[in-house]
Amino acid sequence: MKYLITGGAGFIGSNLVAHFVKAGHSVTVYDNFSRRGSESNLKWLKGLLGDSFAVERADIRDAAAIARAAQGMDVILHMAGQVAVTTSVNDPRMDFEANALGTFNVLEAARAAGTQPIVMYSSTNKVYGGMEAARIVESNGRYVFADLPLGVPETWPLDFHSPYGCSKGTGDQYVRDYHRIYDLPTVVFRQSAIYGPRQFGVEDQGWLAFFAISATVGRTFSIYGDGKQVRDLLHIDDLVLAYDAAIKHIDTTAGQVYNIGGGTERSLSVWTETRPLLEALAGRELPVKFGDWRPGDQLVYLSDIRKAQAEFGWAPKIAPAEGLKTLWDWTQANKHLFV
Repeated sequence: MKYLITGGAGFIGSNLVAHFVKAGHSVTVYDNFSRRGSESNLKWLKGLLGDSFAVERADIRDAAAIARAAQGMDVILHMAGQVAVTTSVNDPRMDFEANALGTFNVLEAARAAGTQPIVMYSSTNKVYGGMEAARIVESNGRYVFADLPLGVPETWPLDFHSPYGCSKGTGDQYVRDYHRIYDLPTVVFRQSAIYGPRQFGVEDQGWLAFFAISATVGRTFSIYGDGKQVRDLLHIDDLVLAYDAAIKHIDTTAGQVYNIGGGTERSLSVWTETRPLLEALAGRELPVKFGDWRPGDQLVYLSDIRKAQAEFGWAPKIAPAEGLKTLWDWTQANKHLFV
């Protein structure tokens, strides 16, 4: 099949490119190469795959360009966009254009492609907002949901919070509705904390990779709040298999929304539980600074992933300790990329 992967030189996108090219598909990378690490990821892909994939240097905000690229495609994996809450607060217009307008352009391109392509959208758990209605308690040095033992289900009310939440949520709902109105086979993945090799994490996005990179280059980094905040973690290899499985089961998944994360069994507190794992890999104590709580920072987010398991047979396999080791090994082998 013919795949178009927007943001194909990004963290998730480049890993998807590698997977689907190796599986024998025709793949086109569509990326504006504005994000740090994208040129490095393209170089890695070319070293791994040679000239077995195409590259289109263009922006999803360019409606004509994405429309041309989508012609004849069977699958569009839409990974491109603005990814940080703080950036959205500082520049909400750019955030809107990249995420809301960009996603609309992708959907219109799919509608005009002539092939009714599968469209898969990388959404976010931020569409659930601050989740003020969820009761949270502290237990064993971490925060936990008092009434959601299996995590947040897809039926939890949407409550877009921050310009980023609004723009990604807009795309989320447009993707869902283009199945209802135009019968496009679209799927929404509301993703939790994704991590792994090829992730150029920064303080505001990709926190686990940011910690690993900072530790690798000997840089002190900040922990905001008390470090007991909990996130479910999903390794990139498990995420790639989720995309693969949802595509293969498109008769079931079309028009659906799925929470995709590590679930309750693959979670860590941001520092109290991550620290010993990271310090064991580094072989030393890591210096950190503690800062004030950041506005809107959820004390807990855990994905209820039972719907994905029931409808297309997917479940994560990689435990945080194992996955962090793969991330650490990548940062160690690529120190020159972070200085």
